[in-house]
Amino acid sequence: MSLHIYDTSTRAIREFVPVEAGRASIYLCGATVQAPPHIGHIRSGVNFDVLRRWMARSGYEVTFCRNVTDIDDKIIRVAAAEGVPWFVVAERNQRAFTWAYETLGCLPPTVEPRATGHVPEMITLMERLIERGHAYASGGDVYFDVRSYADRYGSLSNQKLENMRAAADTDDESCKRDPRDFALWKGEKPGEPTWPTPWGPGRPGWHLECSAMATKYLGPTFDIHGGGIDLIFPHHENEIAQSQAAGDGFSHYWMHNGMLKIGAEKMSKSLGNSLLIPEMVQKVRPVELRYYLAAPHYRSSIDYSEEALQEAAAAYQRIEGFVTRAAEVIHDVDADAPLPQAFADALDDDLGTPQALAVVHEVVREGNVALARGDKEAVARLLAETQNMLDVLGLDPRSPQWRTAGTDLTPVVDALVAVALEQRKAARERKDYAAADAIRDQLSAAGITVEDTPHGARWELSR
Repeated sequence: MSLHIYDTSTRAIREFVPVEAGRASIYLCGATVQAPPHIGHIRSGVNFDVLRRWMARSGYEVTFCRNVTDIDDKIIRVAAAEGVPWFVVAERNQRAFTWAYETLGCLPPTVEPRATGHVPEMITLMERLIERGHAYASGGDVYFDVRSYADRYGSLSNQKLENMRAAADTDDESCKRDPRDFALWKGEKPGEPTWPTPWGPGRPGWHLECSAMATKYLGPTFDIHGGGIDLIFPHHENEIAQSQAAGDGFSHYWMHNGMLKIGAEKMSKSLGNSLLIPEMVQKVRPVELRYYLAAPHYRSSIDYSEEALQEAAAAYQRIEGFVTRAAEVIHDVDADAPLPQAFADALDDDLGTPQALAVVHEVVREGNVALARGDKEAVARLLAETQNMLDVLGLDPRSPQWRTAGTDLTPVVDALVAVALEQRKAARERKDYAAADAIRDQLSAAGITVEDTPHGARWELSR
């Protein structure tokens, strides 16, 4: 079976056929950095990280582009409220997002463009749209004319133009030919950043940014465009309209992950129900949080609860327990061992992580039985299968990411050295200087220098 994915634009499962054989190009709508991320934001990063890993394991050379929207109405409002420049807000929160992605084991993107670094590409795209009759300048702004694209506008979100609400994306709608026209460029306002254009200074509209960045790095036609289901309209609908109206093929497949909710409410900062990543990794380890976010199907919604989070952590610990015990018996794992067919079939079927993890747990159960009966050959095979499956999911407990993630060993080292120094002190008090010297030599070999002072022994890491 080859990879099949649900395509939002056709509302059907489609076989994945890349634009270029052997290569896969993915654009993921990344962070709008007006605030630090909660787990609803990072769910998207985890879901598409699994997709990327699976495509790479399937033999594709993957180009993964995840953008940063670093100029936006929300960023400007936060900056004004705090009395700081807009770029201070953007930079601070981009760093928070980067930390969160890395903490949850997401591979770094092939490229991570910022919107503000791509204004020339946006100007070129607007010029193409104006030349083709799909955009117009008015009052210092530039708008996309939705009626010029009426026969196709709304296809992604399955809406008819006559039933759509006004775009409501500018303070003064009187400059628009139609209230549903959306802003490609917003003319300058006091206190806001500006860039020069042929139509006057201003700043980009949200939708324009992604079209310009996606096509710059992935080409006019690419494979997959992803993001949260809340972006289908208007953001992704408008991306399609402006890109295809300009003559680009744009994305062949549209993938959208479900929302994370608390009760009936979508998780959002405005509702005050955000669960920020630094807070979450105090409740469970980062790898357990990743398991929690990756385990449900990416298109399903997650209704957050502490109980479900702890259940996910316990489930991961069962997997981890087998890997740890088996690794004490089997030291070298075959990284090229084939994956169980049921696991591959699950991921090929629209990235079915629930079914894939069911296969992982079944193999772990078999592995525990093999450990109990001392069947090293079976343990070796099952450990290899388990670790290779976990590697695809970004959950292998033996990977460097999770061996050190979130672990501060300073208290452990302090305690162990203190025990050794107490033993050395006792040896010296009984005049067993050979034993005392041996302890000191062992600490030195471990990179710890011991100095005897009138107040007792002190230590530091060797320089």
